Amino acid sequence: MKVTFIQPCIGCRRGEPYIRSWMMEPLAFAVLSALTPPEVDRAFYDDRLEAIPFGEPTDLVALSVETYTARRAYQIAAAYRRRGVRVVMGGFHPTLAPDDAQAHADAIVMGEAEGVWATVLDDARRGALRPRYAAPAGSASAGARLPDRGVYAGKSYLPVSLVETGRGCPFHCDFCSVSRFYRRTWRPRPLDDIVADLKAAPHRHVFFTDDNLAADRRRFSDLLEAITPLGVRWAGQMSLDAAGDGALLDRVRASGCAFVLIGFESLDASRLARMDKPVNAGGARHAEVARRLRRHGIGVYATFVFGYDGDTPAAFEATYRFAQRHGFFFTAFNHLVPFPGTPLYERLAVQGRLRHERWWAEPHGRFGQVVYRPDGMAAEDLERLCYAYRRKFYGPLSIARRALNLRANC
Repeated sequence: MKVTFIQPCIGCRRGEPYIRSWMMEPLAFAVLSALTPPEVDRAFYDDRLEAIPFGEPTDLVALSVETYTARRAYQIAAAYRRRGVRVVMGGFHPTLAPDDAQAHADAIVMGEAEGVWATVLDDARRGALRPRYAAPAGSASAGARLPDRGVYAGKSYLPVSLVETGRGCPFHCDFCSVSRFYRRTWRPRPLDDIVADLKAAPHRHVFFTDDNLAADRRRFSDLLEAITPLGVRWAGQMSLDAAGDGALLDRVRASGCAFVLIGFESLDASRLARMDKPVNAGGARHAEVARRLRRHGIGVYATFVFGYDGDTPAAFEATYRFAQRHGFFFTAFNHLVPFPGTPLYERLAVQGRLRHERWWAEPHGRFGQVVYRPDGMAAEDLERLCYAYRRKFYGPLSIARRALNLRANC
């Protein structure tokens, strides 16, 4: 049997260039390939980088689908199914919107693939695919096998290796699909497996894919101790509360950290409360953490979310000034996105504020489009302001100012 893995693009249209900074190796397919028995032939195509050879013989196509890639994934699936090839979809979108994905696939996998992938392949080999495969909660051991990065051969990805140290997040933010996918759990990967993975990874620059590296502070300290001797240069995501720990930041810096991605989300405590993110505690805590990170010479990728009820255009300028004052290397001015399966989506749907219930499938939808009706400003104004402040933050004058954060940014 032959299985073809495919990474769909976000809203790709023929002839459009893809966003270069997002061209990192999709770790999910290296994990799936490692789980696939050696007697099964496999191929991998990345829709972001190359044309998909729809006419190439294969027995099963496996797509990892996020909400933003769902429309393109459905197009790819339809092209294969017209040729009589069976299609299985897994990932966040099929797990959190199973009925939507099921309409476009022969089978869907809900949850983590480790618990069911062998069964899927066996059923496909026997011509007995079931419509749905649900992995029991917590059945997968995060990164139990080393990823098969051989599937990336010949593809022009950025020279960064993606490595997983754990899965899930103990927080349950209103807008976040991660905690819903992992059912509000967090599970660490054994330290020996992480070290082996880092040693086998082809690049010395590493991005840790965890949604919260410091979900368990003690375990994070053990991780830092284990990776410090390896000489890797790394980046990853951590929560604001952990980043406020000065002693921990000393160890983060010594371990080879280049920058951390932190969801500051908002400077307004009332907005944070609406997000169900009290751990951030508001603007005073934000400033304290930003100062600590700067003193430790750790670059910051700060993300902010706009469009919660009560947000006004003034929030953009205040956030821009905050990001400038603290010399952040990256800042994301993001609008709110109601992903299916989240409390945010369910609330906006009940209130009748979604512009389209299945916004991800809209033919004229595009990345960056506001898909609901905000309370404090028009949807078009929210889109325009996010774009305008991205341009302002990444303009020449802003870059020059932030370069003065010498230790972290230069």
